[in-house]
Amino acid sequence: MSDLKNRTAIVTGGGSGIGRAIAEEFAAAGAKVAIFDFDENASQEAASAIQEAGGEVHFEKCDVSNRESVAAALAGTEAVFGSPGILVNNAGIANIGTAVSTSEEDFDRVMNVNVKGVYNCLHLVLPKMLESGGGVVLNMSSVASIAGLPDRFAYSTSKGAVHTMTFSVAADYIKDNIRCNCICPARVHTPFVDGYLDKNYPDNRDEMFEKLSAAQPIGRMALPSEIGKMALYLCSDDSGFITGQAFPIDGGYMNLRG
Repeated sequence: MSDLKNRTAIVTGGGSGIGRAIAEEFAAAGAKVAIFDFDENASQEAASAIQEAGGEVHFEKCDVSNRESVAAALAGTEAVFGSPGILVNNAGIANIGTAVSTSEEDFDRVMNVNVKGVYNCLHLVLPKMLESGGGVVLNMSSVASIAGLPDRFAYSTSKGAVHTMTFSVAADYIKDNIRCNCICPARVHTPFVDGYLDKNYPDNRDEMFEKLSAAQPIGRMALPSEIGKMALYLCSDDSGFITGQAFPIDGGYMNLRG
């Protein structure tokens, strides 16, 4: 297992789904994990589970789209764990719609969380890494950033921005001992997927679950823990020669469809 002992890691959106899996993997590897999340109930549950497993964790309620909220969460984390050496920009929201059907309000909402939220965290955390001599940034992109998905206009746009932000940060800070990569998952079985099915397909939920699973050539959705393990590797010294890269975890979606 990759080692993150004595490192402080911020995981945005760490209260549930992929973010929680990453937080759990990091804590098990010895990191001091700070969860930045707007969902207080889910985050407290995640933090309790990590503590019960013997990990170190701290929760800060945070709206990543708000600069002051991120600054306050960062200050709270530094007071407890010290300066962060790892930043995982995982927080994000989804949206269904085309360029025509997506409202301006929904477009702005997705951009504020998925793009400005990443910017806010980078803008405030990177100086801390520079002061301490380096660090690692991992952004959560998506196959939506590299493939044309129907009815995902705003979401795909936002993840495309996160994708290229990754390369920009990697290029700007490579001489400062700061690495930056991103992960591009296909569909992952998270509470979000279950809620989406319960809300939109209450009468044929199982059928739709199988249809969504079959969209990946491997025949199933990814597990959050599978994304978490890749995140652990990319944020550890085991991947010290890797920066400015995007890693699809897609069950063959990008190359084996047909």
